[in-house]
Amino acid sequence: MATDQTSTRPLRQPSLLHALIPVAALIGLLAASYLLYGDGASAGPNQVALLFAAIVAIGVGYTNGYRMADVRKQVTDGIAIGLPAMLILLAVGGLIGTWAMGGTIVAMTYYGIQILSPEYFYVTTAIVCAVISSGIGSSWTTAATIGIGLMAISEVMGLSPTITAGAVISGAYFGDRLSPLSGSSSLATAAAGSELYEHVSSSLWTAVPSLLIALVIFFMLGEPGEFDLTALLTVVEEKAVVSPWALAPLVLLLVLAFARFPPAVAIFLSALAAGLVAVLLNGDAVLAFVGEPNLSTPLAMIKGVWTAIATGYVSDTGSGKLDQLLTRGGMESMLSTIWLIISALCFGSIFESMGLLERLTEPLIRRLRSIGAMVAGIVATCLGANILTSDQYIAIVLPGRIFKAHSDESGQSPVLLSRTLADAATVTSPLVPWNSCGAFMSATLGVPTFSYLPYCFFNLISPVMAVLAAYLRFHLPKRRPASVERTGSQE
Repeated sequence: MATDQTSTRPLRQPSLLHALIPVAALIGLLAASYLLYGDGASAGPNQVALLFAAIVAIGVGYTNGYRMADVRKQVTDGIAIGLPAMLILLAVGGLIGTWAMGGTIVAMTYYGIQILSPEYFYVTTAIVCAVISSGIGSSWTTAATIGIGLMAISEVMGLSPTITAGAVISGAYFGDRLSPLSGSSSLATAAAGSELYEHVSSSLWTAVPSLLIALVIFFMLGEPGEFDLTALLTVVEEKAVVSPWALAPLVLLLVLAFARFPPAVAIFLSALAAGLVAVLLNGDAVLAFVGEPNLSTPLAMIKGVWTAIATGYVSDTGSGKLDQLLTRGGMESMLSTIWLIISALCFGSIFESMGLLERLTEPLIRRLRSIGAMVAGIVATCLGANILTSDQYIAIVLPGRIFKAHSDESGQSPVLLSRTLADAATVTSPLVPWNSCGAFMSATLGVPTFSYLPYCFFNLISPVMAVLAAYLRFHLPKRRPASVERTGSQE
């Protein structure tokens, strides 16, 4: 009679050496990947590195009593965490394809370059994304809507796509960091045992100064001088259909986001709306894209929209710059990113479930003697969790669980912990190429993570601001009365 493999050997706590072995393997393999492949590392080599590192972690787990049945469940559960992100990525790929075919990207670019100046483009980009993200509570939706348009505008203006991506991400994560509607804010408060609106209020003292510093830097990076875009506007008017109605899919997506529709559903509905706009406003381009005159017009229209969603849109206007702008998208374009997320979650789920991250942080926690040191320890753990577990939500929950007891024992308000989790885990997640957030931003904005990383000023400044505020005791949350702590609950 078969026995349960999970019960044949007793589980042992990993040693510090055990915890370091998979980390060393991951660092070494990823370093070799970037050394050999450069920016192309995320197109396959990083995935191989992560899977090999996962195999090393499985070997470590086996020495501590874990069997393959345990590993299978851990990997399955870990990948399940990333399924919503993968569905959103597929929806975004389809959306980009139909937005390109339906004229939404053209309309955003055409009207945007007449309003925005290169001299203040980066700072305006950060502000616009911060406002939208604060309203809808989603950095991903912000990047997938107005972020795509702003990237197109910067490309047409001849501005830096890496700086623009940094500005988009900075603004988007400021809103995600502060909005009461944000899932990451709710998760941080739940992990720390704090109250949501108290968390948001306290977070203003670290997030706002970080954004202001970032805006000053973006303003200084603005390109001086005048850009004559008359010729380009003429080409757009002659070669493409420009209509305010092409902005309807963008408006629809923002409305659905404010209405709290599931992101994947909202994005896919916007993609379908853009396909309908393409049929109504840009039918000739749809037929030319399909290139099958034997098909009836209705079937050709359906096939055009279907293909744009599946494999992307290929523009053939005769203008090289315009075709480069509009040839993009499709769910197919997101498959390597989904492969990266699956590989990263395989490693992260094994590493986290075997207690290896907690084992790494134990020596750190024992040495925390001050508020500043505790906050610095939380920041370091959150960053490490984003790198090793490859998921923003795990990077919030796990450090929250690890540091909650220490925070309570040291007499600190749970708001300090939740604020630091948001300052560190939430905002640094898009800076890691194999993290689900970094993979999403890179795929959506079309810029490698390590290329835009130096320009994500808000994301880089926020963790430093959290530590600095703690050491200077700047607006540290006061501990609530004991009666409040015992009876308070998370709404």
